[in-house]
Amino acid sequence: MSAENLSVACLGAGYFARFHHDAWQRLDGVSLIACCDSDLARARAVSSAAFDDLGAMLATVTPDILDIATPPDTHVASVMRALEAGVDTIICQKPFCESLQQATELTEAASAAGAVLIVHENFRFQPWFRVIAAAIEAGEIGEVQQACFRLRTGDGQGPDAYLERQAYFQTMPRLLVHETAIHYIDVFRYLFGEVQAVYADLRRLNPVIAGEDAGYIVFDMGNGVQALFDGNRHLDHAAENTRLTFGEGLFEGTRGSLSLQGDGQVRKRAFGHSDDHVILPAQDWEGFAGDSVYAFQQHVLSHLLHGTVLETAAKDYLDNIRLEQLVYRSSTEGRRLVAGSE
Repeated sequence: MSAENLSVACLGAGYFARFHHDAWQRLDGVSLIACCDSDLARARAVSSAAFDDLGAMLATVTPDILDIATPPDTHVASVMRALEAGVDTIICQKPFCESLQQATELTEAASAAGAVLIVHENFRFQPWFRVIAAAIEAGEIGEVQQACFRLRTGDGQGPDAYLERQAYFQTMPRLLVHETAIHYIDVFRYLFGEVQAVYADLRRLNPVIAGEDAGYIVFDMGNGVQALFDGNRHLDHAAENTRLTFGEGLFEGTRGSLSLQGDGQVRKRAFGHSDDHVILPAQDWEGFAGDSVYAFQQHVLSHLLHGTVLETAAKDYLDNIRLEQLVYRSSTEGRRLVAGSE
């Protein structure tokens, strides 16, 4: 691994993978050297070193990083193939695998091989959540007691829901939590620490899809914060681009509150005052959701090149998957469940 420049090869050239490719190509300290996709034409649009078979790509190039941006049912075989090829660092998109057992087995296999396995979880790297975290850490709103994120993507209505971007959403047996709310499980853990208990009430509104698409999840955090995820993929929020922030947030403490708006603004209001002011202005962000893919990949490079702390290692991300399972169990059983009881 060069101290000056790392090489990355990408598996996947579908809808979301393009954000990966774009970010790698804009980052200093890394070169995108190859791309593999089942559709060879799509891979060729990314790199001149294009392949339609992962084994063939890894037999031809030896990247420092393999970035896997394909659906969960490909993760086990792809990660194991990379480990067999001696790849030192593997990044895998979420949802990470199809089950906790698969994710655990891959994490253990990577550890045994001495490889770094990272989950591509970029929501905590969205600029508004970094600004909110810094303000909370600095005590700007006092002791936080309540937090809420209202997911309103507006893309879940009717028979054509999700077909334009990610058609497989329609057939996922678990959608809202497994695919989407898992991001906010991670965000709440990033902001407030570990979860003590959860209560969930999930439902399916669109009869053409297999999984749930709306619901409430209450997280009792270990530091006393109660955090609410209020998700509905049918409804929208006040934003020109509903996929910038995916919704709106409110974080309330004893000295004030922070509000996240649909244009990416973060505003702070002091306790006892009716006026507020902007601490993060709306901007024309590049890339996806505040350029969070770029920020995530930059974070990975910083870890590999400079030894900074890695936030989304697979071994740590397993706790998100455990909580996801607890959420589904809570909704099925209709009761509050303590973390660790899954």
